Amino acid sequence: MMPVNRRMFLAGSASLLLAGRTTAQQDKAPTPDHINAQAQQAIDRGLQYLANKQAADGSFGDAPQLHGNVAVTAFAGLAYLAGGHAPDRGKYGAVVTRAINYVLSQESGTTPGFLYHPVQSSHGPMYSHGFGALLLGEAYGLADDAALSKRIRTTLERAVQLILDCQNAEGGWRYRPIREQADISVTVSMIMALRSARNAGLAVPKAAVDKCVDYVKQCQDRRNGGFRYFRNTGDAAFPRSAAGLCALYSAGLYQGPDIDRALSYLMKFKPDANNRSQRDTHFYYAHYYAAQAMWTAGDPRWSEWFPAIRDDLLKGRQTGDGAFIDGYFGKDYATAMACIILQIPNNYLPILQK
Repeated sequence: MMPVNRRMFLAGSASLLLAGRTTAQQDKAPTPDHINAQAQQAIDRGLQYLANKQAADGSFGDAPQLHGNVAVTAFAGLAYLAGGHAPDRGKYGAVVTRAINYVLSQESGTTPGFLYHPVQSSHGPMYSHGFGALLLGEAYGLADDAALSKRIRTTLERAVQLILDCQNAEGGWRYRPIREQADISVTVSMIMALRSARNAGLAVPKAAVDKCVDYVKQCQDRRNGGFRYFRNTGDAAFPRSAAGLCALYSAGLYQGPDIDRALSYLMKFKPDANNRSQRDTHFYYAHYYAAQAMWTAGDPRWSEWFPAIRDDLLKGRQTGDGAFIDGYFGKDYATAMACIILQIPNNYLPILQK
């Protein structure tokens, strides 16, 4: 299947004019040569593993606390979209459709647009909402079935409105669908969902994007370029710094000293045999964002970073059944995240296109 090069994020939804972007930034070509034979084999095995593990209702999530989790299901759906599998088309088309239908089915009956599985732990439900909305934004326009396409659109519209309604005075978002304290981690999931929805043609107010940019910038530690969990307090760390840079990119900020400082900070964490600092509970989370950030940054950073994380993922992280290892969030989550990272060079996901 050919890359899905549809929809571009319009610069008018952000506060910055992007006229200074280079041609390479505007039209990044796929780099399938980065997906070597070993990587493709790992991807194929990973996607087959996920297909075998999908629940009857279309959900994913094998960890006890994540059964039916909307975020994990969304990541699995994105892993298939990143390989060119569209709803009801391609080898895994049926898997994609079931995952999308599951996310759609989890819209709250009392809070319109809220995408969350209420049986699971109540911690961080807006994470599920953000990633669920991201899947819908990335899938919109791919469904041949008119009824499914309409349902994706109308649900996404309500999901976007909920995000806008929940943005707090600082410009960010927190765990619950109300205006409360914000953190960088939830905020990036919201702005990426808005970016994806804007790509899909939905209206996203410029003011909301501007406020988000202001909040994210206040989370950046000017001393080292990394990002803190909260604005103006705490220390920078690799996972949240990768997320913070993706937030700025998603808001339309591609150049400037804030970007340069963030990239310099992240490059300290390029995977290698001696760097163990990023091998923690948030390994996949960190590299999911970091790989996207380096893809957007382009060469030379991308060509340094991607082979390093690709080889790291291929060395001892995948088991015989095709699953990738994660000690807390489960194999479904780890496998989906690994497959997304490994397939970034396909450039199939609209969120990666500029």
